[in-house]
Amino acid sequence: RLEGLGPVTQEQLIHSLERSETEVIQALMALEQEGFVIQGQFDPKLPSKQWCERGLLARIHRYTIKQLRSEVEPVSPAVFMQFLFKWQGLEEPAEGLSALERVMMQLEGISLPAGSWESDILPTRLQPYFSSQLDELSGSGKLTWLRMQPPPEKENKRKNPAIKTTPIAFIYRPHLMYWCQSKVSEPAGLSAGAKKVLEVLRHWGASFFEEIQQQTGLLKTQLEQALGELVAWGLVNSDQFQGLRALIAPQKFKEKRHRRSVMQTPLAGGGRWSLIRPSMSAENDKQKVEHIARTLLSRYGVVFRKLLERESGLPSWRDLLYVFRRLEARGEIRGGRFVQGFAGEQFALPEAVTLIRKTRQQSNDEQMIAISCADPLNLTGIITPGKRVAAQTSHRILYKNGKPIATDQNGDIQINERIPVSEHWQIRNLLTRKPHPASYHQAPRGPLI
Repeated sequence: RLEGLGPVTQEQLIHSLERSETEVIQALMALEQEGFVIQGQFDPKLPSKQWCERGLLARIHRYTIKQLRSEVEPVSPAVFMQFLFKWQGLEEPAEGLSALERVMMQLEGISLPAGSWESDILPTRLQPYFSSQLDELSGSGKLTWLRMQPPPEKENKRKNPAIKTTPIAFIYRPHLMYWCQSKVSEPAGLSAGAKKVLEVLRHWGASFFEEIQQQTGLLKTQLEQALGELVAWGLVNSDQFQGLRALIAPQKFKEKRHRRSVMQTPLAGGGRWSLIRPSMSAENDKQKVEHIARTLLSRYGVVFRKLLERESGLPSWRDLLYVFRRLEARGEIRGGRFVQGFAGEQFALPEAVTLIRKTRQQSNDEQMIAISCADPLNLTGIITPGKRVAAQTSHRILYKNGKPIATDQNGDIQINERIPVSEHWQIRNLLTRKPHPASYHQAPRGPLI
């Protein structure tokens, strides 16, 4: 009877077989132990749990996934870029500490130039953005920063300290075990000051700037140099973002600060400095891959292999693919063809599919968005056609309706030849206007009294 029916309730079987309830229950339990049938909530229209033959249920599941994939109509790369601007909040920046938490969760694990986070990345997603909010989030212990992938080691060459272009990632502390390296080794080219700091941190654990200075006997400038060197190697970090902000400050400000010996160094307010611990054991790699896969879905809404070319330090696409297929089989995400022109499998969150459909309907509305080339949404040459633009903070790119139309590379502004001359002034204005928290206050509505 079960081989010829789909999901069926226990009451329906009792009625159709004309057997007692005890006999039917005993038979179903015996078949379940043999692995012949499975019980669960397969049909939401039926009030109680149902039973279904295993092979038949697998066939129904395959047909359901195939039907869901066929229902999705792929969009053009330009519409997909418009969707990404909506998805990451560039079209309508949010406000407040909770919005910052959501943005940092979305951008978790992505390495970007240290100086670009507060100058370009966060101000375009939050209105207004205040550095005190990031300090509060990191100071509470929720969020931490670090360099995840150290540079290749060169023998007999000392590494320069961290600067604005040093790639830094933000990670929520409970997730550190998924992102950190499995082994953290001391490079051969460390300076003597950096070795002293490492020895103190190994012996005393997390320590404040003044405590490290007392234990090492280094001058303030020497200690700053040593900490910057260790940050650049991905060996240490602090529990406050102020520590990194002070390290990457322009040299002229540092020299001015050192001339005022009475003033306290900003690194003293950077919290405690500590060694970066290695990641979890290899036996839990499945949890690591699944966490990273879910983070990528949260970051982009839709994920496929080509989209991840700018990402670094990720598991192989093959490992990610196993996770995405498993999540699709559970019904947590959708598989199908969401973006035109890209080979391979694509996966999306259900809410992302809804937003893509909405974006397609509004694709004719004019939208002009300028972003830093260091922004993770600089996907020119990857998603949209054209040459790739170097991921530098000083470079900017302007999108119109999801298509790149102009770039500004150190003052050299290049505008697509198809753009009318009458729009060039507006384009230059949008490219040269740097995002700043003060520029994100909403203008008053209605007449002023």
